[in-house]
Amino acid sequence: MEFENIIFKVEDGIATLTINRPKALNALNKATVEDIEKAVDYIAESKDIQVVIITGAGEKSFVAGADIKEMADYGPAESGKWAAYGAGVITKIEKLPQPVIAAVNGFALGGGCEISMAADFRYCSENAIFGQPEVGLGIIPGFGGTQRLARLVGLGMAKEIIYSSKNIKADEALRIGLVNKVVPQAELMPAAIKAAKKIMAQGPVAVQIAKKAINNGINADIITGLAFESNVFGLCFATADQKEGMKAFMEKRKPEFTGK
Repeated sequence: MEFENIIFKVEDGIATLTINRPKALNALNKATVEDIEKAVDYIAESKDIQVVIITGAGEKSFVAGADIKEMADYGPAESGKWAAYGAGVITKIEKLPQPVIAAVNGFALGGGCEISMAADFRYCSENAIFGQPEVGLGIIPGFGGTQRLARLVGLGMAKEIIYSSKNIKADEALRIGLVNKVVPQAELMPAAIKAAKKIMAQGPVAVQIAKKAINNGINADIITGLAFESNVFGLCFATADQKEGMKAFMEKRKPEFTGK
């Protein structure tokens, strides 16, 4: 697969998607979002990819937002269409069956923050800065920021961040639950890869079912969520991985999962 604005590689079951416009601080223009969608569609259909890591090229920026020059002359209809498209691609990231880790290096503003929030969890470098600065441009977050931020950090904190265009440094992002871990820049990708490998040591079918149960439940009432959990819990017992996992436990050895 060839891309203009991302670097995409798969190695040992881990797909790494690197947004690669460092001269523009990896800002999201339409061509970049199209490249991301193409890669995400491929990942969704792959049987060989178990974990996904999304990061940005260079040391300064994960994604510094959308490309303002490209958007500046949009009218209401065109901008609404762009927002729906971008939000749809980011939702595809969220809905990937595989776990997704965002390795956030530097600026994660606007669309960058929104991409990171679609990941299952986020690690960031010490120089990371998160934010939704859109109201300072006379617009609002359009790729899911008004929806996902409140779900991650709570309603009041999300409103403060969005209403004031407040930048969130790495230590505060950790404190409010926006990220799971803060590490030095040089340790960011090794930390993400280590987390990916730890996930890959578990039952792959169970991991994907757990992701689906969590994501479905967070958007439903708890009774509906519990019913879904019970159903898919039962489905786990139709897998070879469940048989192997429990057999290995009783035999006091490491399981050898096959993803079936």
